[in-house]
Amino acid sequence: MATENKNLSQYDKTTIPNAKNFRFGIVVSEWNEEITEGLFQGAFDAFIDCGVVKENIVRWNVPGSFELVYGCKKMQESFDMLDAVIAIGSVIQGETKHFDFVCDGVTQGIKDLNIASDIPVIFCVLTDNTLQQSIDRSGGKHGNKGTEAAIAAIKMAQLRKDATFYK
Repeated sequence: MATENKNLSQYDKTTIPNAKNFRFGIVVSEWNEEITEGLFQGAFDAFIDCGVVKENIVRWNVPGSFELVYGCKKMQESFDMLDAVIAIGSVIQGETKHFDFVCDGVTQGIKDLNIASDIPVIFCVLTDNTLQQSIDRSGGKHGNKGTEAAIAAIKMAQLRKDATFYK
């Protein structure tokens, strides 16, 4: 569990692989747009900070978090030159079980994409109890999970490249 005032999105660029030649896809849910736009901006800024060329970042929007799985799958199929994809979404607990079904479906779907495809999909879907928790994790007091997803995407792209080299 995150401590109350800790920013979890700080990273040391000297420990991040050179991302200059990598290409990334980002699929962004339009639902809870205030949150997902903050997550996207965190990912985008971290990519640029780590040397990714702006033209090597592809963004697609989908209506909601449940649609992220299909959007990521289609992005994997459409851009075989991508090195990793990030799925960005936000599901906030409501009064019904809808939250549980959406969270489970997206989580399992992204896991399935990682098993089925050679292009890693990074899970950047906030599943918070309150709007404030989402704000705190999309550029607020706990940092930005989008930033963390971008760093994970760079590391997974490098892993993919290294694993391909050893085949």
